[in-house]
Amino acid sequence: MIDFLRIILPIYFIIYFGVAFVLKSVVVAKRIGKNPLVLPKDNSAYGLIGLYFKLTLIAMFIYVLAYAFFPTWHDNFLPIVQFNNQTVKYIGLTLLFISLVWTVIAQGHMKNSWRIGIDTDTKTELVTSGLFSVSRNPIFFGMILSLVGLFFTTPNTLTLIFLILGYVLIQIQIRLEEEFLTKEHGQAYIGYKQKVRRLI
Repeated sequence: MIDFLRIILPIYFIIYFGVAFVLKSVVVAKRIGKNPLVLPKDNSAYGLIGLYFKLTLIAMFIYVLAYAFFPTWHDNFLPIVQFNNQTVKYIGLTLLFISLVWTVIAQGHMKNSWRIGIDTDTKTELVTSGLFSVSRNPIFFGMILSLVGLFFTTPNTLTLIFLILGYVLIQIQIRLEEEFLTKEHGQAYIGYKQKVRRLI
């Protein structure tokens, strides 16, 4: 199983970020004529959240690359033995696969409204169909699944920190976006919030 994970985890994250973010950004940018990456690079609280997001993702990618070349390296991060068994690892792999498929489908439902961050310059359509009819934030839910999947496949203190930190950052980002969407779409978004749960 370890040899399989050494190969599959780096490939998974390359595919996940390549398809779900890089490729999607290119496609949407061509359609709307602007970069959908609108995270601020200033010193504001929102800009800081974006920076921490990027640093967390970079750290995760470095971790899975290091795991590929040094599989015993993760033992230095205090393995959590209660989760360190084959069944949990298979559950983790399943969650990673579901996360990828779920995220790509949710992005497809957003069409040209998809952004990385809050677009204050262009009013986007309020998407309430597809996966957005069961979750107000299905893409973030998919990201949380991938964090849980990584933890289950390599359960140690570092991946637990990735999970907790990622979850907290996602929850903050969700609230920032929901505050903006309430101002942007008014009663339509308020009504949507009353019908559909934040995550699932």
